[in-house]
Amino acid sequence: MEYWDIYDKNKRRTGRLMKKNDWILKDGEYHLSVLGAVMRPDGKFLITQRVLTKPWAPGWWEIPGGAVQAGETSEAAVLREVREETGLDVSDAAGGYVFSYHRENPGEGDNYFVDIYRFVIDFDESDVKIQEEEVLGSCLATSAQIRALAEQGIFLHYDSIRQIFE
Repeated sequence: MEYWDIYDKNKRRTGRLMKKNDWILKDGEYHLSVLGAVMRPDGKFLITQRVLTKPWAPGWWEIPGGAVQAGETSEAAVLREVREETGLDVSDAAGGYVFSYHRENPGEGDNYFVDIYRFVIDFDESDVKIQEEEVLGSCLATSAQIRALAEQGIFLHYDSIRQIFE
């Protein structure tokens, strides 16, 4: 069973845990997720498409990411998620943490912080090894192509993270 730390409104761990996807958070409590934009020196970003079996936003495009596990740092989580979903090791890549945002969903038990990272690394598409349980496919896209997917309503979190693509 995977557990997540519960954070307070100041993004400090409370010492309490929640089970993965067990939406029990009270107002003022949060879990932490990460997103890792992987950019090549030519300015193209690696984006992934969610498998069609996902209960939320199946088939939509996104950048790699996921929840921070209990006891894990944000940075360790983003490195793990990028490697799991794409096969790429960005631990020595240029870049790193850029910004955070948070969402509150009163009464739903799902309040969260998201730490956003951007890594710049030279890689070939053949280096990408997708995690087939989570990822349907991947491609390299320009900022304009990502914006076009967002305008079609099929790119996750775009309004919250669009500055990462600038």
